[in-house]
Amino acid sequence: MTIFTKIINGEIPCNKVLENDDFLAFHDINPKAPIHILIIPKIEVENFQQVTPETMAGLTAFTQEVATLLGLDKNGYRLITNNGSDGGQEVMHLHFHLLGGAKLNWSHLSDSDSKKFI
Repeated sequence: MTIFTKIINGEIPCNKVLENDDFLAFHDINPKAPIHILIIPKIEVENFQQVTPETMAGLTAFTQEVATLLGLDKNGYRLITNNGSDGGQEVMHLHFHLLGGAKLNWSHLSDSDSKKFI
């Protein structure tokens, strides 16, 4: 059982932004932007490779609703999912990071040397 399952089950509190029968959005406890929301399906799905198109369709609509609710639809936002250990996934429950509220940079990648990875 992941920490997200415990949050879904109400065993661990969270600062909810929006919730429906299938999805939950809440504030990240270690924000990387002025607005940093985690968006998760309530069913256990390990990562993006395992999610069904039907779940993604619902997750897409839910994510758009969260972005609109927070006013991020006006100026933009970043939506990130890490997939697997090499992709930086730390919690093995599909989740998306919705970041916004400021002009976001991508400094950790802008100076990277792709030759290091080949």
